[in-house]
Formats: sequence, C-alpha cells, structure tokens
Amino acid sequence: MRELDLDFVDLNAKLLLREPFSLFENFLAEQLLKRNSKRFANYNLNLQEVVLVNFSNQIMTPSHIFYAQGPVTYLLEDAIRELPLTLRFIGTVIKPLLKLAERSSLKRALCDAYVVANSKYCAKMYEDWGIKVDGIIYPPLDCEQFKPTTSRPSSDYVLAYVGKETKYSLLRQVVDLGVKIKAFGSKALYVPKHLLKHPNIEFLRRVSDEELIDLYSNALFTLFTFTHEPFGYVPVESMACGTPVLTYDRQGPRESVIDGMTGWLANDDEELVKLALKIWREGYPPWVRSRCRERALEFDVKVIAGKWLDALKRLKDGQRVALDDLRQRLKAQSSSTSSRLELQEGSHN
Repeated sequence: MRELDLDFVDLNAKLLLREPFSLFENFLAEQLLKRNSKRFANYNLNLQEVVLVNFSNQIMTPSHIFYAQGPVTYLLEDAIRELPLTLRFIGTVIKPLLKLAERSSLKRALCDAYVVANSKYCAKMYEDWGIKVDGIIYPPLDCEQFKPTTSRPSSDYVLAYVGKETKYSLLRQVVDLGVKIKAFGSKALYVPKHLLKHPNIEFLRRVSDEELIDLYSNALFTLFTFTHEPFGYVPVESMACGTPVLTYDRQGPRESVIDGMTGWLANDDEELVKLALKIWREGYPPWVRSRCRERALEFDVKVIAGKWLDALKRLKDGQRVALDDLRQRLKAQSSSTSSRLELQEGSHN
C-alpha cells in the first residue's frame, strides 16, 4: 500500500462481541455514540494534500469519496427473517429507529462527498434515501490468487456459503432431496440444529484461502442462497475458480452471474430448488467452466484499480468536492470531540 501512496487509518475499536455480532455492535456504537467518527476526528489530516476515501459504513464522518456498500439496516431487515423468534422480535422492534438514525447520519456525512456504490442494486438503496450516487465500481478480486486448482474437478459435492445473510430454510430443502453440500463460513448469526446434524451437509466453518480455492475448484457448482446481498463476493470467487453459481435473479448477484452462461438465476425458492436438483443429476457442458473464468476476470483487481483511477481523475477535474467546507466540518467535529473529552475527564476528578 505504501508503494501506491495509500494509508489506512486504524481506529483501534475494541469490540466486546465476536463476528458476526460485532458488525451490529460497531454499527450501534456509531449510530448512538458516534464512537468511530469521534476517534477519526482526532486525526490531524491535511486535506489539501490527501484525498479521504471512506470504505466503511461504520464511520459517519465527512470524506471526499464514500464507497457505499449498503446500509446496515437493510441487512438487518432481511436477515431477521431467518433468525430465532426472540432475535426476530428484537430486530423488528428496533429496526425503524435504527433505519431513521442511519439515514440521517448518512445524509449529513455524504452531503459533499463523491459517492461510489459497489453495485447498481446498492446504488438504488442509497438513492431511495435521497442520496445521490455518482458512480458504480464493483469490488475487486485477485484473480491471480483465485483460479482453478485442477483441470479435472471431482464435482461430487455442491459448495455453499453460510453467513449472516444465508437462507437456511432453502438449504434444508436442497439437502433433503439428496444433494451433497459442503458449507463454509464463520459469520453466521446461528445455524439451525437440524442442519448441523443432517447427513447430506458438512459444515467446514472457517477455512483458509487455499482451502477455499480448492473447494471452489472441485465443486460441481456453488449454491448461493441469501436474504440480502448488495454485491456478493462468493459468486465472483467461484467463477474465478471455474465453477458456475446457482443463485437468485435479484440484488447484487444478478449483476455478476450471467444466467445460462456462468450459472443460473432463479426467480424464487421453488425454482432454485428444482434447478439445484436438476444440475446435481444432469450436470452441464464443459465450456461453462471456462466461461466462468472469463467473466470473473472482468472483476480482477487490475481492472477495478483502473476504474478507481478514472473516478479520482473525474473528481479532480470536476471539482465535485468543496474541500474548504469539508475541512471546516472535520475541524469542527474534532473541536467538539475534544470539548466532550475534556468534560468527561473533568467529571472523573
């Protein structure tokens, strides 16, 4: 990163909860206490010499460029449908307040920023909140790392990702039909007991990148069920390893997977289950794997880096950001934070 003249700011956030609950802990701490934005305001940045790019939806602070990856409350809204009753009730009760808080803080922080979304679907979410999106740049993948490990895949299992957005009810339907699944992922809010004990599914939990690439490469196809996905790395990773993807014809994955060429896009749960069984029994033509690789290369880090350079050039040429105003807002935020810290320290004396 130093070679590219890029620096990361470490906020040293200390989280009490482990993933995936840490995401919501961090989100609540920012929305209710402004924890991350207060820490960030203490950094002495010369905004005449740097371009500030915010890649986090956990820091609501003014920036030159904001990379929009989806409001957290949209994830919560979709994810709670698959949670146990108690967590579903809590999520339903607090959801309206959290959505209002997130929307307000985003509009304040992004009023002067050049906003880049990570997908067309993601852009629409922000535009529905009245936030102008200036461009779309998909997340990058290192296709030199993610590539097929074999020319003769075993194809004796289906790979599935298990995370906070997984649709477990659908996984159950697929394995009940006799489809053998290997599932990876360590960010699940919970996994139903009936799936943990199912003979047709093997839960691998967290795996290394090397193990994951080999799992992708040898799978017959990757099954990507989700409740909410602004972009979705799993489909692109799978295609980079030459393996087609079965997922829904909606949200982020519909922008990366080409139906009938690099995978299959189902309109609903019923169609997805039928397709999973059909592909498991009948397979697909050999050329599909090479087409998957070709498609994934469109998301390669070198391609995406070029798009970011173009965006930075447009930003500079168009003078889209009011730097003086941004500088004053950061300075005011820093002064406000310092005053609060002085008061808090005085209260302990």
